[in-house]
Amino acid sequence: MAELARLKRRPEFLRVAGSRRKWVMPGLILQAAPAAEPKAHAGETTARVGFTASRKVGIAVTRNRARRRLKAAVAALMPLHAAGGHDYVLVARAETVRRPYPQLLDDLETALKRLDLWRDGEGSKRP
Repeated sequence: MAELARLKRRPEFLRVAGSRRKWVMPGLILQAAPAAEPKAHAGETTARVGFTASRKVGIAVTRNRARRRLKAAVAALMPLHAAGGHDYVLVARAETVRRPYPQLLDDLETALKRLDLWRDGEGSKRP
């Protein structure tokens, strides 16, 4: 999968949450649902990703830092390893900000594998 689009509207987030398919890790919660309208781009099915952090995570500065860390983890792993044709929502947890980055990557990888959405990619960018 080469391209990741963004989920931006509340109904999109609610649809993914409503699928009740999720995996909880110390650094994040990954929710996934088949895309409502899978779009193909250059022969590959795209995936859409949304990020959220509630007030349980902390003040606005902390929530923004948590979302930035999740975005970095997604940019490192998901273009090569996430199954296309799905919508994903990453939910920040209080531990997201304190968790070492390699462990955050491990959390995302484990969640994708547990949900059976992990795909082996060529030329992995994983640090």
